[in-house]
Amino acid sequence: MKNVLDDLEYRSLIKDFSNKEEIRELLETKQTIYCGFDPSASSLHVGNYVMISLLKRLQLAGHKIIAVVGGATGMIGDPSGKNKERNLQTMAALKENTNAIRQQLERFLDLSDPKKGLIVNNYDWLGSLTVLDLLRDYGKHFTINYLLAKDIIASRLETGISYTEFSYNILQAVDFLHLYQKEDCAIQVGGSDQWGNLTSGLELIRKVETNAKVGAMTCPLITRADGKKFGKSEKGALFLNKEMTSPYQLYQYFINVTDDDAIKYLKVFTFLKKDKIEEIAREHYAHPGLRTGQKALAHAIVSDIHSLEDADEAVKMSEILFTGDVLNLNKKQLEEVFGDYAIEVEGDLKLEDLLIEIKAATSKREARQFCQSGAITINGSKANDPQVVIAKNDSLFGTYTVIRRGKKMYFLVKHV
Repeated sequence: MKNVLDDLEYRSLIKDFSNKEEIRELLETKQTIYCGFDPSASSLHVGNYVMISLLKRLQLAGHKIIAVVGGATGMIGDPSGKNKERNLQTMAALKENTNAIRQQLERFLDLSDPKKGLIVNNYDWLGSLTVLDLLRDYGKHFTINYLLAKDIIASRLETGISYTEFSYNILQAVDFLHLYQKEDCAIQVGGSDQWGNLTSGLELIRKVETNAKVGAMTCPLITRADGKKFGKSEKGALFLNKEMTSPYQLYQYFINVTDDDAIKYLKVFTFLKKDKIEEIAREHYAHPGLRTGQKALAHAIVSDIHSLEDADEAVKMSEILFTGDVLNLNKKQLEEVFGDYAIEVEGDLKLEDLLIEIKAATSKREARQFCQSGAITINGSKANDPQVVIAKNDSLFGTYTVIRRGKKMYFLVKHV
């Protein structure tokens, strides 16, 4: 079995090791490896996809993977990365989120054979755990000093942390012990903000199962070139649910990343081989204006998260901004491509007045100059007559008129 660790390190996907050489040795043979997913929302986002893809890479290398949906730990709330107490979710919301996340994970992981992969819910073993069982069987293995030294707890001591969230660390440790005992799981992976939780799992296993050979490794929190945490756009998280973040929106995010981020993300997010990534990188830096890296990245990630058809459609929609061929878009696509440029307009207006209304021109004189010079197009067609009336009855889908000034300045007129 080829050791997958070299590829993971090439892609900068590993930040922390409990013991690098022990993990490398474990990965020389087939192992069972798990990662947990928090059902705090109805959809995972692109930041979570880093961990999903990590599991998938491990699975493709021949290892058995387990995705744990935190139906029980989600009731408590993970204090990692939080500066204040979480609001507890209702049981109904938690159950709905857990089911939705399970369905998303099923899209990416091979579950055709339980020897290859499983998705489990930790409520199945933590849900029946009594307070006395928790304290006697597990709590006795953790000293208060050990827990207070954890960054995820220490960082909250000034602002305050409830006993509920203080206990989260132990519950996640129980997950690792349970999976070690029931599934022979030897490695846990997680985001670098989970390091304290992962090492507590190792601590518990080594005290209960004295001869266990187990390890943990984390993936770095992915950041942009400006150092900001990855996964946030101006409108919020990039969700894996296409109803929350459309394939086009996902494509637009990645087609607009910096040159350096494009190559970095090709390694992190895509399943392209090293040789192919290096080939793209050479072309990318040799001709930066062509945006070779961004195009390869955006197409690959939309293909992997959604489908090849969705990726091709996103490319087509993006090209509309350069070609102006708006008549090839349906209503939903039109709204996605030009929604940010929408301006509501009442009644029918002469073109010269409309250009002033939407601030495409500052005066009638300027509006006429734009029209006469061929700088104005309406729904993809040149408009040279400033006196032509732009009416709702002639609009696309009875609602929209797309006006372009020059090559790049768009305005979406919404007739009301």
